[in-house]
Amino acid sequence: MDVRDIIKRPVITERSTDVMADKKYTFEVDVRANKTQVKDAVEEIFGVKVAKVNVMNYKGKFKRMGRHAGYTNKRRKAIVTLTADSKEIEFFEV
Repeated sequence: MDVRDIIKRPVITERSTDVMADKKYTFEVDVRANKTQVKDAVEEIFGVKVAKVNVMNYKGKFKRMGRHAGYTNKRRKAIVTLTADSKEIEFFEV
């Protein structure tokens, strides 16, 4: 798996922007990626040092649209903690 395939997108919510001050960044990652692959991908893409990776799995929700029913896609979210001497990751360029 390529490192660009592991990190899908950053998760920008009110809670995730609050923890960015503590050098914790939230990403949606591939459901097959493990913690080591996520760490290597973030270090290679953004050029920072990663201290810790926490991963959460979300199963798909059951949804109905008229008589059609199914499940939404399952997701995997990773919270990446950077080391104290790492630079910040800029999501919003000014």
